[in-house]
Amino acid sequence: MFANYLIGLREGLEAALVVSILIAYLVKSERRDALPAVWFGIGGAVAMSVGLEASLELTSAEMTFKEKELFGGSLSILAVLLVTWMIFWMRRTSHALKAELQGRLDHALAMGTGALVLTAFLSVGREGLETAVIVWGTARSTGENTDPMIGVALGLGTAVVLGYLFYAGAVRINLAKFFLWTGAGLVVVAAGVLAYGVHDLQEADYLPGIGNHAFDISDTIPPDSWYGTLLKGILNFQPDPTVLQVTVWALYLVPIMALFFLLPKGGKGGKSEKSGKSDNGGKSTEEQGPVPVDREAPAGA
Repeated sequence: MFANYLIGLREGLEAALVVSILIAYLVKSERRDALPAVWFGIGGAVAMSVGLEASLELTSAEMTFKEKELFGGSLSILAVLLVTWMIFWMRRTSHALKAELQGRLDHALAMGTGALVLTAFLSVGREGLETAVIVWGTARSTGENTDPMIGVALGLGTAVVLGYLFYAGAVRINLAKFFLWTGAGLVVVAAGVLAYGVHDLQEADYLPGIGNHAFDISDTIPPDSWYGTLLKGILNFQPDPTVLQVTVWALYLVPIMALFFLLPKGGKGGKSEKSGKSDNGGKSTEEQGPVPVDREAPAGA
């Protein structure tokens, strides 16, 4: 459940920040008349995400065992690709998120209501689609149906509350550190999902080595024990993984984690985090916490 809570919190907070920026900019620009169009686009994005999650469940329910393993393994790998892209994208562009969204909104305001709906839909919809695929993959890897949904719902609920508090200016957190450490946590989660996806493909006979176990510590950490369940829920831990699973897990986790911490943040041209600093006390946009929804900034910022 914790892994799904983390996914819901991070993805939900990204979406909440996007919504807060859009709403705050319209209010500051005295364009409250455009708010219904933005909310309509946001509602459409949420509906699409829920629909995708439901369609994944319904599609897999009609499959044979091997088809389910192939489908589940393929989507688990897709989920890992999405997680990896998401954490590196946010690390590279989060400092400029406000300016990017406000630029899109300016164009949409000039084009009309339809463009506003589409801008809000696309801005929030990407996060929703990522969340749907990632949660479905992690739910399969833990072998549970309800706990992952509860976890992601709690994470999304927390994100909504934080998003509102950001908008109201009631809280300040260091977003740079938040996205850094939740990103590192998601790398660990993604490594486990990838290993489980490989196991699915092995069970479907699309990859070899299903009987070649790297180790078996089931007697020490029984899968049905409370600590075995906890490790599986948080880290997708398996007490008897195959050699291929362990190999893929290590080949993903070690280099991706190293790149995540070592590669500099920044925009185009490989700019570092320092290049994103403003005159506001020497802090970058990301370090200032709720600055992305600062309603006192100039309308053209």
